Amino acid sequence: MNRIGLIVSTLLLVLVVAGSTLFVVDQRKFAVVYALGEIKEVIQEPGLKVKMPPPFQNVVFLDRRIQTLDAPETRPIFTAEKKSLVVDWLVKWRIVDPRQFIRTNGVDMRNAETRLASIVQAAFNEEVTRRTVREVIAIERERVMQGVRQRLADDAKSLGIEIVDVRTKRVDFSASITEAVYRRMESERKRVASELRSTGAAEGEKIRADADKQREIIIAEAYRDAQRIKGEGDAKAAAIYASAFGQNAQFAQFYRSLEAYRQSFRNKNDVMVLDTDTEFFRAMRGGAASARSSR
Repeated sequence: MNRIGLIVSTLLLVLVVAGSTLFVVDQRKFAVVYALGEIKEVIQEPGLKVKMPPPFQNVVFLDRRIQTLDAPETRPIFTAEKKSLVVDWLVKWRIVDPRQFIRTNGVDMRNAETRLASIVQAAFNEEVTRRTVREVIAIERERVMQGVRQRLADDAKSLGIEIVDVRTKRVDFSASITEAVYRRMESERKRVASELRSTGAAEGEKIRADADKQREIIIAEAYRDAQRIKGEGDAKAAAIYASAFGQNAQFAQFYRSLEAYRQSFRNKNDVMVLDTDTEFFRAMRGGAASARSSR
């Protein structure tokens, strides 16, 4: 029994020693082997590796994939024309020299990101302050990012990293300037709208005046034509009357007298006080006299 226990203990000891000396390097990682606190070896090839057991040797793994650093805070930057801009950026980076990276930042990736963020912000400050707002936003936006990338190259080497890409996600005015710009845009739109309304009102008045003028012309021409036609009709009627009355003057006089009576006694309530011997009642007197003579 003692012999079996000794064998089991020996096997457990071998397994513990083997577990402390063997390690696997992932293809996405760097394996940094420490020997008594100093970097002995950096292993980049993936696979099963062997080291001495602790405390003689320890292994630290670093991510070798591309990392993304977003701007931790948006600080206003003044352009060449003293306009305040807020630049929101991101940086793609990766570790290329694990030894240098550990010397400058340790094994914590957050230390490298903190240092890199301040360096990137300073590079953007230098590039933006040399340009106007229009150049930063539209004309030379790509050149700004290229300039930042070039400025970061040397600093990145000192950190043991490589800058893969630099991008600006958003370039905007600061809050106070943005509000002023919006107010100015609003007042400009209102001015344009007022001008358009004034122009429309003037055009409307012009159209209405032209329509009134055309209406007056049409009415005047129609009245002229109506009067002309009426005059022609009256002339023809007068000619017909003259021709008809010329054949019998006594009948014509009698007919005009009847027309006069019809116009005078149109309403039942009309009252006329006249002498019956007047010329106006000649037709009536003539009719009465004829009636008496016939009796």
